[in-house]
Amino acid sequence: MRKNLLLLIVAVVLVGSPVLRAQDDEAKKAAEAAMGTKVKSNEIKDSVKFWKFSGMFGLNASQTQFWNWAAGGNNNVTGVLYANLTLSYKKDKISWDSNLDTEFGELFSADLNPKWRKSNDKLNLSTKFGYELAKTWYLTALGSFRTQYAPGYEYANNDAGDKYLISNWFSPAYIDISLGIDWRPNDIFSIYVSPIAGRFTFCRDSMLRANYGIPEKERADGTLYRPYSHSALGLSIKGGITYDKIKNLKIITTVSLFTPYTSKAQKFGNFDIDWDFAISYNFLKVLSVSLMTSLKYYDQVMIAKPDWDGVEGSAGHPCARVQFKEMLGIGVGYSF
Repeated sequence: MRKNLLLLIVAVVLVGSPVLRAQDDEAKKAAEAAMGTKVKSNEIKDSVKFWKFSGMFGLNASQTQFWNWAAGGNNNVTGVLYANLTLSYKKDKISWDSNLDTEFGELFSADLNPKWRKSNDKLNLSTKFGYELAKTWYLTALGSFRTQYAPGYEYANNDAGDKYLISNWFSPAYIDISLGIDWRPNDIFSIYVSPIAGRFTFCRDSMLRANYGIPEKERADGTLYRPYSHSALGLSIKGGITYDKIKNLKIITTVSLFTPYTSKAQKFGNFDIDWDFAISYNFLKVLSVSLMTSLKYYDQVMIAKPDWDGVEGSAGHPCARVQFKEMLGIGVGYSF
């Protein structure tokens, strides 16, 4: 009896040992997997903390109606989609910022011919990569692209519905590539100066190239033509402010200046100017009030409009002029 019991115990030990070892191995593997998952999770968290995504987007709409209004005006409904988004990366001596600033709007008025007209149109993309040379100072490479989405028209005779094309997709378009020094004293303000800045101007529509500073060139047979694009090397200065220290309030503004070193048409020191400003305030979580402005001056962009003395530029001399646009709206929006 005792002999049989002893044999049974030995058998159980021999059979059970591999099972226990297998369970122990599985437990170790599970623990290692859990540890690996934890390490990987920490790595992801560490990676994410170097990135920051901020900006604002929304939809503004307005409606205007007149009844027996002595000052006149057109009944209309206007809607504008907009977004200003920034993705930033900062780790050790490396920084990288990319921005999308865009808007598009349409206006409908039964009093106008044609009834549908574009009210807003902008597409600006930029990216900036920097390496920290000293505290707050970065060696920086910058690239940007600017154009619009849809055709733009000047409207002459409302009754006849006359209009003529003044802009279009890639007509014009601007690509800037530069290398310079970026000063960032804090998270709010930055200023960038580049003595090595290239600007490429594109105009897909050959009929519009004269209006956007594409100079004439001579073919082998002596005839003149305006090419698809034009490039210039010059000085670039860019400043920016992003302020979000007050809850629900967001302020974003950028100013870009460019002047070519050698140009027969544009003297050095005559700066092309792009100044965009946007401020939004959110209330009740999803409702927002926003103000957006754009001021532009391009030395070689010719605009045929009435001069200050009332003389029609289209009948006289199209020339470079200050361009300004303002949009104040209440709508659905979100800033972060």
